[in-house]
Amino acid sequence: MDSKGSDRRRFLTQTAALAGVAAGAGLAVKGSSAQAQAQQHVHTEPPRRGARYSIDHMTHYTPLQDYAGIITPARLHFMQQHSSEFPEIDADQHRLTIHGLVDRPLSFSMEDLKRLPSVSRVHFVECHANSSPASHNAQSSQNPNLGLPVQYIHGMASCSEWSGVPLSVLLNEAGLKKEGTWLVMEGGDAGKFSHTLPLAKALDDCFVAYGQNGDPLRVEQGYPIRAIVPGWEGPHNVKYLKHIKVVDQPYNTWNESMNHSVSRPDLGGKARWYHFQWGPKSLITRPSGGMEMRKGYVQITGLAWSGAGRVSKVDVSVDGGKTWKEAKIDGPVHSKAHTRFNFDWEWTGQEATIMSRTTDETGDVQPSLAELTEHWGMKLADWHEKERPRAIHMNAIQPWKIARDGSISDAMFI
Repeated sequence: MDSKGSDRRRFLTQTAALAGVAAGAGLAVKGSSAQAQAQQHVHTEPPRRGARYSIDHMTHYTPLQDYAGIITPARLHFMQQHSSEFPEIDADQHRLTIHGLVDRPLSFSMEDLKRLPSVSRVHFVECHANSSPASHNAQSSQNPNLGLPVQYIHGMASCSEWSGVPLSVLLNEAGLKKEGTWLVMEGGDAGKFSHTLPLAKALDDCFVAYGQNGDPLRVEQGYPIRAIVPGWEGPHNVKYLKHIKVVDQPYNTWNESMNHSVSRPDLGGKARWYHFQWGPKSLITRPSGGMEMRKGYVQITGLAWSGAGRVSKVDVSVDGGKTWKEAKIDGPVHSKAHTRFNFDWEWTGQEATIMSRTTDETGDVQPSLAELTEHWGMKLADWHEKERPRAIHMNAIQPWKIARDGSISDAMFI
């Protein structure tokens, strides 16, 4: 077992690797190091207007434009840390307790967990704020006219093969009382990050993961164990999992009621505290923002996913949504996982807007920005305000505009 010092040194090495990827994606500022450029994306969020708190957190984004297939290399998996440092946890001493409305409160060591029935499944994890309007506001330090590349707009989504123990096994071991309907999960980090989960979902397909892509979890991914809640927003996937309490009603943890609630016009200015399943979503990763095109053949490629299950179809448009043609889906296609699609195209050198939309196995179709805006009770003009509205669970179709000179820019809000 690595020492605590080794864990920290290993993470610093991983951070340096991420900085190298950023430089390879053409993001490094001339005259500055890749490390310094990467540090610009490890930030502290200031208090929102009228708020009396602030959140120190670290963020690393997945370079979706820079790898093929559907599995995100573990070292490139996005990371959203709700604290300014990582907890130093000794796996040999770490325990997971299950208590509350159970017949037998239990405490599991890592060895206990690894002796129980296990599963290995491919699933995406996506931050609830991924693709948010604020991401589209930012500009590339290399070319302010083009905006940021995919990595820093949609890069808080990754897909891995996770291995661990089904939550249903652990809860059945403890014995559920009939009054139990919800779980409160708490991490072992300094802030004790907590999140609630309906019991029905927990018993369906959730598990406690100790492995990622065949290796133990990395420190930034919740070592030694984390929750995996397939298809639902990222905060449900509590890292450094330490306590699971069975309760008889939904709780309002701090992050759910304060940090992750956003007022909406369709709710009369009130906030929806509970956000669960991700809708169908897709994204052209190449060619995309910040890149340059050449005349002739190009393979359009990207990723599609849905929190409801498998992707059944992906369509691509090269004329701004006027017409659509079906793309080729590469197998295998997993449930609640990234799916790779490809589309053959010849660019003639004229202005074009390319985009993709996905349909999942339930028949749900990815919405356009106009459709999503109407659903939220907003107006398209709201997105053109000096400060765009804060929004989460953003799954609107992403358009990329190709200019005659071959430059590609973000066309979401133009």
